Amino acid sequence: MQSIIKVLIIVLAGFAVLAPFASSYPDGLEKVAENLKIEAPEPFWEGLMPDYTLPMVENPYLSTLLAGIFGFFLVLATSFILWKIAAKPTK
Repeated sequence: MQSIIKVLIIVLAGFAVLAPFASSYPDGLEKVAENLKIEAPEPFWEGLMPDYTLPMVENPYLSTLLAGIFGFFLVLATSFILWKIAAKPTK
């Protein structure tokens, strides 16, 4: 259990150090769409973390950092739940 906590602390420290380097430029697919002048329709839902930020947090650094941490734990929890479901012994 202590090794898991150590790994989580290292990951969170990595988020804190690397969050300022998150690019605000479009990714590959968005860049191609811009070059071809393709405009996306208005989405019916923005999602929980649009553009990897938390809209309720005003500070851009903190917003990106918290979105990364939240996303990390969301993926971790989802993976754990799926692993528990898939690893159930068959009768």
